[in-house]
Amino acid sequence: MKLDEIQMRDPFVLSDKESTSYYLYGTTDKDPWKAPGVSFEVYSSTDLLEWEGPFTVFTPPEGFWGTHNFWAPEVHTYQGKYYLFATFTAPGHCRGTHILVSESPMGPFLPVSDEPATPLEWECLDGTFFLDDTAQPWIVFCHEWVQINDGEVCARKLSSDLSTPIGDPVLLFRASEASWPKALPRRDGTGLVDAKVTDGPFMHRTSDGTLLMLWSSVAPSGYAMGYATSESGTIRGPWKQQTMPLISSDGGHGMIFQTFEGELYLTYHSPNKTPNERPFFVPLTETEGGLACR
Repeated sequence: MKLDEIQMRDPFVLSDKESTSYYLYGTTDKDPWKAPGVSFEVYSSTDLLEWEGPFTVFTPPEGFWGTHNFWAPEVHTYQGKYYLFATFTAPGHCRGTHILVSESPMGPFLPVSDEPATPLEWECLDGTFFLDDTAQPWIVFCHEWVQINDGEVCARKLSSDLSTPIGDPVLLFRASEASWPKALPRRDGTGLVDAKVTDGPFMHRTSDGTLLMLWSSVAPSGYAMGYATSESGTIRGPWKQQTMPLISSDGGHGMIFQTFEGELYLTYHSPNKTPNERPFFVPLTETEGGLACR
């Protein structure tokens, strides 16, 4: 299959050195919004052009709490295993990110714990993995605008086996700190138009040591993706927002991966409407302290 044949939101590419293959994960349910969640699937490739699949890597085990909104799976290698971070929700539950583990990038992935790694009373989504310079693992995630109006990106420490969140979340920044997101009507019925979205964070350390975070929102031109720079070089920031989005053509929720030849690529989905969304790959260049699409 070619990329333009794959219906997928929130694409994530794992360049797996063990198998010398690329694995493309994403939101693949045909109706990821209202229908019960079905599964997560993966496609594999050796050249980023021809893809095999889909192969199912996760279906909910008996007793698993999540029943809907199977969104944004990411697979990260850590301590010799493969960890899947993904969003779920269910009636009577807030949306949250759960962490799952497997011995293989092809799964099957099973929960590392009974509860999500994000706060149970918060509406959260799009958790991603970050390992800091002290080998402390973190989950970086969005506290949703649908609950708090001004969406936030937060971070929370994890235990060494990723099974247990440690301490309270740390606020990294709010959507309103960037100039490019568009104000939307609040979901609280007040009629106020000042809500702003945070979506899809992804951490990237450049070759010169700069720590960047991709994240997405709604801009005047539609779905868009920008990035912020940590002025301290650490997860705690402070985070300086770029004045213009990196992608503004009705595309977003992306990440950065490196080919086996050392080339950087940005992947994201576009357009932002089901069932038309497709994964895109764009060559990426690191500039002085930043990023540029080629």
